[in-house]
Amino acid sequence: MFGISNSVKSREVRECTPDLFRRVVRSERVARICAEIEDALEKVRRGEMSKEDFEVSKAELKKQLPIFTPHATFRNGRRLNAEAIPSGLSMYDIDHIDNPRGLFEERIAAHVTEWGVVLAHVTPSTEGLRLFFVMPEGASLAEAQKWMSGQLGDKEYDQSVKDYARSSFAVPEYYILYMDEEGLFKKRESAMREAVTSYQLQATSAMQADSAALVAGSSSLVADSLVADNFKGIPYADIISEWFRLSGGEPVQGERNDKLHRLASHLRYIADNDEVLMLSTMPRYGLSEEEMRGLIHSACTAKFYSMPKVMQEAVRRALQAMSYKLQAMSGAATGYKLPATSTMQGDSAALVADSSSLVADSLVAASLPPALPKRLPALVKLLLSRTPDLYRPAVAHAVFPALAAHLWRVRFRYIDNVEHEATLMNVLMAGTGAGKDCISEPINRIMADVRRRDEDNLQREREWKNEVNSKGANKDKRARPEGLVIQEIDADMTNPAFVMRTAEADGHFLYTKLNEIDQFDALRGSGHGGQQFQIMCLAFDPGNRYGQTRVGAMSVTEKVTIRFNWNAATTIQKGKRYFSHVLTDGPISRINFCTIPEREIGAEMPVYGSYDANFNEELRPYIENLTRATGLVDCPQAYKLAVKLKEENAEFARLSQSRVYENLSFRANVIAYLKACVLYVANGYRWDKTMEEFVRWSLQYDLWCKMEFFGSAIEEAQTMGAETGRRTPGRRSLLELLPEEFTLADAVRVRQAEGMDAEGTGAMLRQWVHRRYVTIVTNDKYRNVKKLKIKN
Repeated sequence: MFGISNSVKSREVRECTPDLFRRVVRSERVARICAEIEDALEKVRRGEMSKEDFEVSKAELKKQLPIFTPHATFRNGRRLNAEAIPSGLSMYDIDHIDNPRGLFEERIAAHVTEWGVVLAHVTPSTEGLRLFFVMPEGASLAEAQKWMSGQLGDKEYDQSVKDYARSSFAVPEYYILYMDEEGLFKKRESAMREAVTSYQLQATSAMQADSAALVAGSSSLVADSLVADNFKGIPYADIISEWFRLSGGEPVQGERNDKLHRLASHLRYIADNDEVLMLSTMPRYGLSEEEMRGLIHSACTAKFYSMPKVMQEAVRRALQAMSYKLQAMSGAATGYKLPATSTMQGDSAALVADSSSLVADSLVAASLPPALPKRLPALVKLLLSRTPDLYRPAVAHAVFPALAAHLWRVRFRYIDNVEHEATLMNVLMAGTGAGKDCISEPINRIMADVRRRDEDNLQREREWKNEVNSKGANKDKRARPEGLVIQEIDADMTNPAFVMRTAEADGHFLYTKLNEIDQFDALRGSGHGGQQFQIMCLAFDPGNRYGQTRVGAMSVTEKVTIRFNWNAATTIQKGKRYFSHVLTDGPISRINFCTIPEREIGAEMPVYGSYDANFNEELRPYIENLTRATGLVDCPQAYKLAVKLKEENAEFARLSQSRVYENLSFRANVIAYLKACVLYVANGYRWDKTMEEFVRWSLQYDLWCKMEFFGSAIEEAQTMGAETGRRTPGRRSLLELLPEEFTLADAVRVRQAEGMDAEGTGAMLRQWVHRRYVTIVTNDKYRNVKKLKIKN
């Protein structure tokens, strides 16, 4: 059996079945992409496109195609040579031919059985022919290639096709010239055993030959890098291009040696110090192979430090660019659809079948928020029922402050034994023109009953003010009416007015929706200001006290407990600036963040459903359940889930060694717990399984946004400007980046690649041993006994 994956960037591979194979080659997406490549080739032939532009366009289009891995399937579903389970098949390419179909009929068709050919098809470029064939008994991949070249009389064959992780791009069914389905999907146990032995010998030999150029102790991680053309899914070419942009551009005459030596000195940190890999990866700019070998060897034998800042930034930028491309690819038909991390892990077959989806590797997954679960709690499902898919994740978060504002004197006991009211604050951060107003209509429907009651009390207040203002200064004036509970406040309300409204609310939540986050500045107070951030923090904290004391008889003098739920929207840049002075002061961890992905340029406009009387009627019972609730509410399922999520967060923090992630996760877990309790009460004190899945997603999404928008800035602020370098904001499990058996040097290198210091490696390994994530094999070698699948 061989493997299948959703893109060449992905390392997630599953076993290819006949059904999956047929679905892929018959998918409209594969046909469309190959048709675009063929159209571009026609433009070249007509002189309307240069050959260089065609090659660039072809490469980008091919990245969108699903792939097969004909040489192997892979343990743990990861496309790594070290985890290959050989299939007994080999792939042979004949490139740069004008008539692939004619060549097949003339030279190959009569020999398919004799040569063991099980699949033959035209390549996506339409200028090549690809064969899958059964390897001769006992042959290695390299020997099988050489054998087939002899049958074809092909002296110019591609000798690099000897990698078990090598991929083959999918093509439409009508590109297929021959297929022996039984032979293609047959399991070949003996051939697999011999191929395993052969490959292990080759890998061992290659590693021994190049051992002088490797960092001490790194051999266990090198097997895959010997033939890899990417770093964690990012093509080296893309990283090098970004590196040149950050380093003043490509080298010119007179600086080639110095600049290429500097590039090699930086590239070694993401190439495992592998001179062979770097020689095949680096551009030469006219230097001979001997000169390149010399400067690469010089760079690789220098002392090893932590990864240079420039290379860290180049990797980050290349990742970001690749992420944007993936977003555009996956949104070609419907605007944009976020791939689900959980779906990638649990439902690979559906992903391959769905021609609009992409499976990204762990790095790309870290750059995209987790996708909304397919099964939703009934209330959430209703509130999203009129919302276009693009906006649904944002709306799913944004509705909770308004829902929770209906609770009055309702408390929930958190896992630390502290009672919380459902204080929920949400900030939607998205690009200009992203559609941030998508949250307005669902919130309007939720707040309709509150606004009706507010209007009655506002009318009473207006009548009182008119009466007071109509009397002279020395006339007796009626006292301010009692029971003026006005929950929804104006966005530009001053601090004294806020205190007064809170005092009169009699324990009800205040609520407001801000079109821009900086409207909060009206609450900043006099003097040095900053009270708006204090209000954000106090609102979240149980039993808070806030107020003001004034001398004037008509001034507001009150001490209150802040109960304030709110929504705000902002652009990403403005949001980062707004919170930049309070990164470590608490507001960010207390707020629930969400975002809207950027749409593809020219995508169709999202269309909303109608919020009609039927919608209002369906919503009414949930709102009534919230308004009727009172006292201390016990939801055992939410409590149990909070404990579980707290442990999952702690485990990921230990594995990622991210202090920022750990700190943000504490209050993020409280927010998720309060959402679970709100759903439980709104559903008539009934729990269902969809709530657990939704709340877990909500927590992961919130943490993703916080790490994406503020992670690096918080880390830099916490280290007070220390030399920490630019780090990828989303964290990954370091344990997942290490092989099944690894050395201390491997662990050091992985930490450094993630922007961490080497000094903390010992403490990290001791903790892993204590937690039984790893066991000690020898003094310097460890075995990974717990492969965790972390959802970011």
